[in-house]
Amino acid sequence: MVEHGRDCVPVVPPLVLPAWQTPGMSDLERLELPDPGRVLAIVAHPDDLEYGAAAAVALWTDAGHEVVYTLVTSGEAGIDGIAPAECAPLREQEEIDGAAIVGVSEVEFLGHRDGMIEYGLPLRRDLAAAIRRHKPDTLLLFNHREGWGYPGSLNSPDHRATGQAALEAMGDAGNRWIFPELLEQGLEPHSAARALVTGSPQATHAMDVSGGIDRAVRSLAAHKAYLDGLGDHPMADPEFLRMNAEQTALRLPGAPPGAGALAFELFGTV
Repeated sequence: MVEHGRDCVPVVPPLVLPAWQTPGMSDLERLELPDPGRVLAIVAHPDDLEYGAAAAVALWTDAGHEVVYTLVTSGEAGIDGIAPAECAPLREQEEIDGAAIVGVSEVEFLGHRDGMIEYGLPLRRDLAAAIRRHKPDTLLLFNHREGWGYPGSLNSPDHRATGQAALEAMGDAGNRWIFPELLEQGLEPHSAARALVTGSPQATHAMDVSGGIDRAVRSLAAHKAYLDGLGDHPMADPEFLRMNAEQTALRLPGAPPGAGALAFELFGTV
């Protein structure tokens, strides 16, 4: 995402928590998903997955599940002091490095323009092709809602376009008569069972990710150039992921003291 010239982080004042992390809100349902199967993560930018979801990815790869990352852009417009031509390969490598820390070895970049992702049929086609290509059981996505769940917040256009298109591509991928040209490329229809959307202000479920938080912090820290570019922004310190996870765990019934959790908006079945 690009917000005020910075890729992927919502512009939030310090100590203001998005709705899915705010204590005192209604409980989240525990996500009972012992077998996510093959997982395909689709997001707009490098670091979108590292802002929280990587903790779950670490646990899934530990359990032997294959996880693939598909990024719609290379995040080339995300660092104000680095020109896009130089920034793109730098951010791609940081994403590959961060993914490896949580057990992901396959990362692909679709080459859409950072900050200018256009929602529409071409994007849906590209994402349907990715789903058919990788044949996931579970899609892991990022917030497609208008905001972050607190007054005055506004999600980036890239996030909204990518998330909405990915949810729709979930259906497109299973219908051979939508984008029939994909059949000519050898991409047969495939239907994923579910989509898990992280960062959503309308989260419904959560899972305990305590065992993956250390690696999630290291995975985000791998985005050194990007984090350096954030300056004194409160989300420039990867350790803030621990606070977020602990706040989310307060809404997860039965979570032990000090646990960390990740919230999801669930589409489909578990």
